[in-house]
Amino acid sequence: MSEFGPEAMAVEWLHDHFAKHEALRHLRARRRGRVVTIESGPAADPVAHARFRRDTVHLWLLEMPARGGRWDRTPYRDQIELLMATLAELFPWTLSQIDAPEADGTSDRGY
Repeated sequence: MSEFGPEAMAVEWLHDHFAKHEALRHLRARRRGRVVTIESGPAADPVAHARFRRDTVHLWLLEMPARGGRWDRTPYRDQIELLMATLAELFPWTLSQIDAPEADGTSDRGY
């Protein structure tokens, strides 16, 4: 696998994008094969937020995490920059920091 392929370029672009936006600085991107996953949290137990699967040289598919460690494909297919904008615009809660102090505590055992 090339170190300079489309996936490596996508990861680099995402890291730059996250660094430019305060609300996204908790995120990181990693690649595995034709997939680039957006995650946060500790490396040993990451929280997956979304992922992009390369469909062609320049087009990617947006996938969202589902129950049981599975992934659901969305109908969105575009260049990675435009898919990231779509993700931030239509599904902003998927990019929020899970352990943020202002996060809603409804998943706590006390609720």
